[in-house]
Amino acid sequence: MAFVKDKLPDNVPGKYYVDRQCIDCDVCRDTSPSNFTRNDENGYSYVYKQPESSEEIALCDEALNACPVEAIGDDAAPVSSSAKA
Repeated sequence: MAFVKDKLPDNVPGKYYVDRQCIDCDVCRDTSPSNFTRNDENGYSYVYKQPESSEEIALCDEALNACPVEAIGDDAAPVSSSAKA
């Protein structure tokens, strides 16, 4: 599971992100090359463009689910019941 507190600084703001658990396996870049790219200097992937279509969202979700170390996260956390009070 990816953690917002460990989000890599290269990620553009938005729902999807990659955290420091990334092992640079290339799965996300192969799955959704329009949204993920590589930091060549430091050897990890990050989100360089947030998805703008339902197809891109589906591919980002596929990348998130395929990540072998669960380094891809999204900020779509549900609102807890205590926050509604």
